[in-house]
Amino acid sequence: MKHSFHTLFLSAVALSLCLMAASGCKDTSSAGSTLYPDSRPYTRWWWFSSEIDPADVRDQLVWLKDHGFGGVEIAWVYPMFLKDDTPHPDFLSPGWSSSVSYAKRVADSLSLGCDFTFGTLWPFSDVDLPEGDGTRSYHDSVEVARRAYTWDHPKVARILNHLDREAFGRYAGKMDAALAEACKGRRSGFFVDSWEVETEYLWTPGFDKAFFEEHGYDITPYMEGKTLYDEANIDVKYDYMKTLSGYVMREFYIPFARNATSAGAFSRAQCGGAPTDLLTAFTLVDIPETEAILYEPSFSKIAASAATLSRKDAVTAETFTCMYGWTGLRYKDGHGQSPHQGHELIGDLKLVCDALFANGTNQIIWHGFPFNKVGRTDNWFYTTCQVSTCDTCSLTGDALTGFNGYMTTVSSYMKKGSNYSDLAVYIPTEDAWMGGAYPESVTSMMPWALGEYEMRYIRTPEEFKGRQPLWVNGRFLADASYHDGILECGDASFRSLYVDVDHLSFESLESILRLAKEGLPVLMSRIPIEPGVRKDKRYDEMLMELNSLPNVSNQARIIPGEPLLEGDSLPDFWCRVDGETLYIFLANPHSGKVSYPMEYGYYLKDAGCSREITVRHHGKSEICSLDFKPGESKLLKVTRDGITSVDLGYDPKWSGTPRD
Repeated sequence: MKHSFHTLFLSAVALSLCLMAASGCKDTSSAGSTLYPDSRPYTRWWWFSSEIDPADVRDQLVWLKDHGFGGVEIAWVYPMFLKDDTPHPDFLSPGWSSSVSYAKRVADSLSLGCDFTFGTLWPFSDVDLPEGDGTRSYHDSVEVARRAYTWDHPKVARILNHLDREAFGRYAGKMDAALAEACKGRRSGFFVDSWEVETEYLWTPGFDKAFFEEHGYDITPYMEGKTLYDEANIDVKYDYMKTLSGYVMREFYIPFARNATSAGAFSRAQCGGAPTDLLTAFTLVDIPETEAILYEPSFSKIAASAATLSRKDAVTAETFTCMYGWTGLRYKDGHGQSPHQGHELIGDLKLVCDALFANGTNQIIWHGFPFNKVGRTDNWFYTTCQVSTCDTCSLTGDALTGFNGYMTTVSSYMKKGSNYSDLAVYIPTEDAWMGGAYPESVTSMMPWALGEYEMRYIRTPEEFKGRQPLWVNGRFLADASYHDGILECGDASFRSLYVDVDHLSFESLESILRLAKEGLPVLMSRIPIEPGVRKDKRYDEMLMELNSLPNVSNQARIIPGEPLLEGDSLPDFWCRVDGETLYIFLANPHSGKVSYPMEYGYYLKDAGCSREITVRHHGKSEICSLDFKPGESKLLKVTRDGITSVDLGYDPKWSGTPRD
């Protein structure tokens, strides 16, 4: 029997989800994380290309443990100052592997985790990548995409074709072999950073055939004429994105996750920036990871929703990247220091991590800590906060240890039980794929931010904040069911569905109509249209039928029950349900305005405030008065007996003083 490209893709996704379920998903009523069990922050550990002295490895790992870190993620980058003659073992050579496995053994002995970036820099690249395995656009006659500044600098690497699982397999085989010894002992994570591969006219052999099979027409005229992104061809671009999305998941994220498992590791991925169905992509790896503040803290809710739908116990975040803006690598002769590097303010950083906690993150990954020789602080990474052994830097000593302790405490509570929500919100993937490039106001600050498909700025509806709404999509609605007043969607449960999009696929409309007929309350904020070139003649009829049902309305009163929290100017919050106990983290209200780039000393504008909220729990309502001191966030423990405040054991006095 011949299977369509679309059917094969869905089968691959379903198989991947089943494999992950069979390989260790646990009852979310239990506390903690199986992969990040103690909640101490990790840090990305920048290994600059050089000879790696075992004494330096041990010295830095001991220092990190002493300052409240729970582990490292090793990232292999260029030689400091881009010096072409820096002695170093070749990437993946026996000498390189020996240093990495030694670091892992030391980490194990110190009860620290040790994860590995699955390559040198990102996206994945290789100075010896076989001919034909490199990424390409439709208009490339040969693979031209290159990545400079890797571990083997000045050699230039070719970027891997992320749309070819066989190319990935050949690349992964080399990485697996070099990391085999390091993967022994405590389980490590294989990590892939955000998608930083050119996406315009992205292509791979066989794409035209797969596209035709899925959509019934030829994509090549739009590629050859370079008209795919013209406004007149917006429906063609949607179809292209839909096929491309399948490739990204089927050919990259699923093989990446499977390979990590077969190597004895687990997979952790930032799917941000990938031209794909982001919500589904995040479910395909063991640990979905978000990023801030190059992505808004609200972006974290996509990863958190994916974790809820697919029963992941941790949501990590690359945190504090480019806090105060971005400076090119070659700034200061290759030193490339970010604005205020070395003088970052913990008060500012706390607002960022609190915003992440309030959007579903429960494990912080610092960005980051540069590898240095014992007693030296010469190395700096150009987009990072400067965690340092140098006592003149802000992020060191007791201040750093205290801040790490605070993040550990909040993370540990945000891993108890499972995420709360009673409202599913349809994620606007179709709108994102129909959208265009970001405006100049965005790209002037972030030239790597390409278009609306990245969803950097989406938020769940503010008017329903008190219900802690989570994202759902067509992939999960297709298998969802509604009975006894509950929408069972993946591993999550909701009471109603909110749809507020301009475009809705036929498949998603079909699922929503089926669920509404079963009785699901649906708030349809507006009337969507079908995206894509080929329209289904049943679409308008189904849309009319949906909106004629008594449990479907464009009025908010269709949503049953009252929200968990209610109040004027309700702070951003996150709630976990652990048995009959609720843990509610309420971020400092000032953190709700965090965005990129952060104003240096922004935390100083917080004069403190008060909020009165209503908490509905265990069949009753309680009014709770909250007084937020400057820089303070709250954690409430809610039981049948009432509401108590959890002492987070942290005094924001560590906020620091602005310096030039």
